[in-house]
Amino acid sequence: MALILTEEQQLIRESAKGFLADKAPIGELRRLRDTKDEIGFSRELWQDMTEMGWAGIVVPEEYGGLGYGYVGAGLILEEMGRTLTASPLFSTAILSVTALARLGNERQKNDLLPAIASGRLIVALAIDESAHHNPADIALEAHRKNGGYVLNGNKSFVIDGHVADKLIVPARTSGRRGQPSGLTFFVIDAGTTNVAIRRSIMVDSRNAARVEFANVAIGAEQILGPPDQAFDDLEYILDVGRICLAAEMLGIAQEVFEQTVQYLRERKQFGVPIGSFQALQHRAATLFCDIELCKSVVLKALQGIDEKSTLLPALASLAKAKTGETTRVAVNEAIQMHGGMGMTDEFNMGFFIKRAEVARQTFGDPNFHADRLARLNGY
Repeated sequence: MALILTEEQQLIRESAKGFLADKAPIGELRRLRDTKDEIGFSRELWQDMTEMGWAGIVVPEEYGGLGYGYVGAGLILEEMGRTLTASPLFSTAILSVTALARLGNERQKNDLLPAIASGRLIVALAIDESAHHNPADIALEAHRKNGGYVLNGNKSFVIDGHVADKLIVPARTSGRRGQPSGLTFFVIDAGTTNVAIRRSIMVDSRNAARVEFANVAIGAEQILGPPDQAFDDLEYILDVGRICLAAEMLGIAQEVFEQTVQYLRERKQFGVPIGSFQALQHRAATLFCDIELCKSVVLKALQGIDEKSTLLPALASLAKAKTGETTRVAVNEAIQMHGGMGMTDEFNMGFFIKRAEVARQTFGDPNFHADRLARLNGY
């Protein structure tokens, strides 16, 4: 497929851009931070997003969604990166919908997907258990008991876990920690007895949670997908998330680059705009080229999801690694070129650098994905 957007996709981007500029400017994130909002996002904004169809953009039409696909979702996330919009779209409408649509039985799909598409249900995916991302390093145990299962263990950095109505949790039903085999997905009500959820306010002013399971009893009907065989599906869900995070980081990189170029045109020293200094021109030109490359990488990866490409793992790692590095350079250059004012809280650049770093680390940083890409290629 050509690396260009269709007219319809261009309209989705323009619609998202206008909506977010009006409803969710960066000042909204500042307000959430300063008020220490307990939810971490605006429920009114989430309902507006739902009415725009965003909550159901990848939900199949037969379950009440748009069934539009991941290129459209990526364009929305790219624009959300430009305005640093906080919402459950990534955790619920991307990660959880992907898991449910891929693994759910008809009952689970009919119960959950329409509720997500209508904005009535927030679902979080609980994966990591330590500070370092490692999908196989799952120790949360699920033992059979009385026809069901009992869960013991912890999950950390569960995005939007503090407000989730349900949790999608991979647990170890056999094998040892570190082994890809022996993992099973479960869908668990967040209010289940002995499930303890503690909110964590992240450096980027978003929210995640630590979830503790202490002898949590659940039924066998809460299994999502085939038992003991969840690892390949987990990697697929993570790859979708990695690509969508790359789309958000692309939006961040583009926004800070454009703001920086505008500043270079306006700020004067020695009677001339600092943008006329050749050293700054070279740095800006290099960054421009890297961002253009990221656009192609991200679009190809998003298309790979919709086309069910066999190269999806490589595309996901390439997109996450390249945008992670480029976005870090973009925000660092923005701080440098804005000088002292770039370091002040009155200026928005600090919000971009914080969000960029969290997105960069989520589901594997560039080093993780460089190593993964090498292993995928036989090294």
